[in-house]
Amino acid sequence: MHSDAPSAPTTAQSIWLVAEREIGSKLRSKAFVISTVILFLGALALVIWGGISAGNDSGTPVAVTSDAAQYVPDGSTLDVTDVADRAEAEQLVTDGDVDAAIVADPSSPVGFSVIAESDAPTQLLLTLAQVPPVELLDPDPTNEALRYLVAIGFGVVFLLAASLFGGTIAQSVVEEKQTRVVELLISAIPTRALLAGKVVGNTILAMGQILVLAAVAIIGLTVTGQGEILQGLGAPIAWFAVFFFFGFILLASLFAAAAAMVSRQEDIGSTTTPLTMLVMAPYFLVIFFNDNPTVLAIMSYVPFSAPVGMPMRLYLGEAQWWEPILSLAILIATCVAAILIGAKIYENSLLRMGARVKLREALRG
Repeated sequence: MHSDAPSAPTTAQSIWLVAEREIGSKLRSKAFVISTVILFLGALALVIWGGISAGNDSGTPVAVTSDAAQYVPDGSTLDVTDVADRAEAEQLVTDGDVDAAIVADPSSPVGFSVIAESDAPTQLLLTLAQVPPVELLDPDPTNEALRYLVAIGFGVVFLLAASLFGGTIAQSVVEEKQTRVVELLISAIPTRALLAGKVVGNTILAMGQILVLAAVAIIGLTVTGQGEILQGLGAPIAWFAVFFFFGFILLASLFAAAAAMVSRQEDIGSTTTPLTMLVMAPYFLVIFFNDNPTVLAIMSYVPFSAPVGMPMRLYLGEAQWWEPILSLAILIATCVAAILIGAKIYENSLLRMGARVKLREALRG
């Protein structure tokens, strides 16, 4: 005798069903689609603007020795100061009177070299007919403006993605509690599968945004001829994606657990505010302390700020090869602990309606 009753879905199938539901509802949301398009266009505009700005600076002050004057193109917009010899040119660069110097150099394949303090002006190199060797008197791995832009980039992407999707998960959990939909859901699938599906679905969407933003940055920097910047950002961007993946899972699990402790949309803030502060902290820290090695070092090992702090240190060349591996191990261990704690809170609070569930009660069950 055969039974026509459908078999219950496995845990993996249940998780994927919930994940598909989360992804589908998000992609059908006009607000989400519009905000995502605006984010991508904004990122592309920022990269292109950087490339155009690098090529449009005019009037760059340079010192030129008499035996190198022939290498300065006619009609250039450079602000030229004639000097007698290399020593005088170097002195003007060191004193900050000029941004760079052009000097004759018999050992150079093009007959001359450019001398600069910490980095050679992009406009100067673009103006010259041939790219000469560059000598730096006081090399600096990065400049202030670029470091600040990179800090803002990592900080903003982490803040927007984590807060947007974290808030979405929280609202979804409370909405299901309010409408009693959750009672139907957990009658068909395990509670932990419901939590896992929400985390998986939103993680896929968040990582999709991160990967598209990385592609936009790579394509934009390549098209605008900013290959040198791209070389310096390649590894940090890759590490950022890896750190963000585990950092987001950690935060998503906690956002869902925190939301399960309340039954009304207006009460979400009472349990998710501490998490929101944890998401905002790395953004402000990396912007205000991007030139402070001690603060960045601490950030790179704290799980909630490691996705921003460690890629920033890698970009600045301040991290040893083993540091991102150790930091990632700490983040993954914290992520596992957060999933276990979050699942317990979620499971013990999901069906409790009415007043807010206290954290001690949620953990105790």
